[in-house]
Amino acid sequence: MHLGHPREPFADIRRIAVLRGGGLGDLMFAEPAIRALKHAYPEAEITLLCFPAQAALLAGRPSPVDHVEVLPVCPGIRPGADDPAAVEAWLQRMRAQRFDLAVQVHGGGRFSNPFLLQLGPRHTVGLATPDAEPLERTIAYVYYQHEVFRALEVAGLAGAEPLTLEAELTVTADDRRRAEPLLPPGPGPLLVIHPGATDPRRRWPADRFADVAGKALAGGMRVAVVADDAEREIADDIVSRGGASAAPEDAARLVSLAGRADLGQLLGIFSHAAVVLGNDSGPRHLAQAAGAATVGIFWIGNLINAGPLTRERHRALLSWMTRCPECGIDVTQSGAERCEHDVSFVTDVPVQDVSAAVAELTATSRPLRV
Repeated sequence: MHLGHPREPFADIRRIAVLRGGGLGDLMFAEPAIRALKHAYPEAEITLLCFPAQAALLAGRPSPVDHVEVLPVCPGIRPGADDPAAVEAWLQRMRAQRFDLAVQVHGGGRFSNPFLLQLGPRHTVGLATPDAEPLERTIAYVYYQHEVFRALEVAGLAGAEPLTLEAELTVTADDRRRAEPLLPPGPGPLLVIHPGATDPRRRWPADRFADVAGKALAGGMRVAVVADDAEREIADDIVSRGGASAAPEDAARLVSLAGRADLGQLLGIFSHAAVVLGNDSGPRHLAQAAGAATVGIFWIGNLINAGPLTRERHRALLSWMTRCPECGIDVTQSGAERCEHDVSFVTDVPVQDVSAAVAELTATSRPLRV
């Protein structure tokens, strides 16, 4: 499979570092590129330089990554209170690894390219905006491009051609076993709802999710709402609203699991689901990579960069909003200064369309096999 114009592979590559921090979805976008690198350099060990949650996700889980190193807090690399001494100590430890190839898929390169070069690798490839320090081989960072294709193009700079265009994430038997006690009771198919998103503009309103949950209950489904502790109030609101008009025995099939599942259990929950419904968020991307059928709610700009590529098991419901509903600023211009408003950009996605997509996939898709 070709993507773009791959270069010749480098010679004698034994150790590869891949720089990709950010969220869980960001790691899923990079996974096909990491898999391509592993195939192109089968004798090499791949070290992922990443954020803590990404490291936790991969711990003890089969993947093309051989080693994981959590990035230090550093401007433009990982947010937090900067500690220059700790950063230098980390860099010294990484330089001792003597990486043959370092791969930058961590953004436009203004901060990440100088950081990558401090690892002292023999070869470097990655992304670059016009103001970024160049690496040995670079391609331009252009905002509107699907993140999977972006990372695969970078891998192609190192001579690695794609094996797949979709991330793959192993769900273990232990994940499934530990998830089972959390599942809502009953024999019906399971709908899992994730209503959160780091950016509030990506969040579909809670009352809309509640409407979908109520319709799913009426159709005989079980519904589990998953969220972290910060989103507990949203999850509880959905459960309260969704079960309000249901009979008590039906309302018992709608539960909030906010703050109750670790990453492994979350994957196990997804593996039991007939459908996972969510905003454009890390958990939705994890569900897709784990093989679950998904219904995603996307603002059109986010769909371009992060939407599912296939439709047999995935549906994307779109908002075509192009201006902030509060101040009217054009929100399609990448790099433009963002307005101060955190209003949802996806309120115009109709409940009936989301419910129809959930029903369609429930009828045609099977839960994940393990």
